[in-house]
Amino acid sequence: MQMILNDDSIADDVNIAIEYQIPQTSKRIDFLVTGVDENESKHVIIIELKQWEKAEKTTKEDLVLTYVGHNIRAMPHPSYQAYSYAKTIENFNEAFEKEEIALHPCAYLHNYREEYRHEIDNSFYRNIINIAPVFLKTDALRLREFIKRYVKKSDKGELLYKIENGRIRPSKMLQDALASMLRGNEVFVMLDEQKVAFSTIKEAVENAVKNREKYTIIIEGGPGTGKSVIAVNLLASLSKYNISYVTKNAAPRNVYFRLLQKEKYKLGYVKTLFKSSGSFYNARPNTFDCLLIDEAHRLNEKSGLFYKGENQIKELINAAYVSVFFIDEDQIVTAKDIGSIREIKKWAKILNSKIIDGEDYKLKSQFRCRGSEGYIAFLDHILGIRETANYDGFEYQYDFRVFDCPNKLREALREKNKINNKSRMLAGYCYDWITKNNPREDIYDIELENGFMAKWNFSNTDTWAIDEDTFEQVGCIHTSQGLEFDYVGVIIGKDLRYRNGRVITDRTKRAKTDQSLRGIKGNEALADRIIRNTYKTLMSRGLKGCFVYCEDKALSEYLKSKFANIN
Repeated sequence: MQMILNDDSIADDVNIAIEYQIPQTSKRIDFLVTGVDENESKHVIIIELKQWEKAEKTTKEDLVLTYVGHNIRAMPHPSYQAYSYAKTIENFNEAFEKEEIALHPCAYLHNYREEYRHEIDNSFYRNIINIAPVFLKTDALRLREFIKRYVKKSDKGELLYKIENGRIRPSKMLQDALASMLRGNEVFVMLDEQKVAFSTIKEAVENAVKNREKYTIIIEGGPGTGKSVIAVNLLASLSKYNISYVTKNAAPRNVYFRLLQKEKYKLGYVKTLFKSSGSFYNARPNTFDCLLIDEAHRLNEKSGLFYKGENQIKELINAAYVSVFFIDEDQIVTAKDIGSIREIKKWAKILNSKIIDGEDYKLKSQFRCRGSEGYIAFLDHILGIRETANYDGFEYQYDFRVFDCPNKLREALREKNKINNKSRMLAGYCYDWITKNNPREDIYDIELENGFMAKWNFSNTDTWAIDEDTFEQVGCIHTSQGLEFDYVGVIIGKDLRYRNGRVITDRTKRAKTDQSLRGIKGNEALADRIIRNTYKTLMSRGLKGCFVYCEDKALSEYLKSKFANIN
């Protein structure tokens, strides 16, 4: 890039940024050039750099094949990658709108061999190349001219300052953006591995319907990696097909129903789009072109009324030409959850459905929790789920706090909720649901130190997560999994404690009314896994922050020792 910029007509003091962090994500832009043109208009050029020597055209939207990570892999076309990064930074940073700053994405493949130009600079990719030009090894002068068209003089650092310090728009919640997405609007620009998954699934559906073939696609990803975003984007993009979005958990579906009805969608239509995983027990083979199964780890052994159906994985694969399972085995939270990659593959083979899975379809980048992959690694470590390299801290401005008093946690969270009604208290299931059958005002389910009292979320609403008057109620795993909040306040009960230098679980401290561990029959390893997974799921629901109160004081002190910025 030094050689590219070494031109007398480009001012020596134009500003550059290298490895620039895109707000609210774990993604970085390779190279930014900022400045003004001859009319003093402000411009930012985004350059995606690639060391690729060659690539191969695919039939998948905006994807190419190239050698990466010791293997030939499907990757987003570099022009798409540059475009997606530009759109993401533009969406998050208000400075681009208020200051009339123009963004110009492009890609520079500085080692790319000319003999393979027709593969990467192909008419199949023309739409995205027109938006974000691709420059190869022999195009250095063309890239220089592209930069000179927009940047001739320095902006004295003004643009980089505004980009770095401009007001960051809050991350959009999937449930809030749902209606716009279904209308075909590009609310969430899919990045990198998200785009690979999306384009692969889209082509599989088109081929399956045309050739009457069956495919089972497994997309792995932890909390906040965009599994639900991909599913909803596919729901909109493949609307001409017989397609449905499937979840075991009713909470997100009920929230979607309520929000879409407000947007004038008819309930009957919405219910054809969003279905329960238990509603396919009598479906005929290949009734659907595609089923998008979110939270696939929550699927059950039996479905239907009185559980007279068959294995839900079998039923779903049977019911569709293409069954897509979005799965995170670290979010299995009850003994009835049988969703696993092994089980999915078993039924796919039995039903003669071609399996698409593997490293290329693992979502790794974090888009919740202020884009901090370190925070998820931190949770894995402190909860004893797995050893991680960066357990002792995490990047960005994620607001994590440990409170010694549950009342102080609630009051801090209440202040956040006053902003937009998007903060909620959550708890592990250590407290009997007394108020389910006893609505008296003076009866409470959760009673903690310093006079803290609260009720579980009421059973008279299906939309606790978005109702205007439910802040005082505490949600559980079943009313929060699959949803997002700005802030969550998590009460960690006595089923998770710190003893002799390690975090331990105790299933005997769960509530008598807890159904999640029923039927385990001495499988202590599974009980241990469920408890740890439950708290990881609860503590990863917040886009902006997570406040924690621990009944076990030793655990509280341990969390404080692992994180410096503690109240």
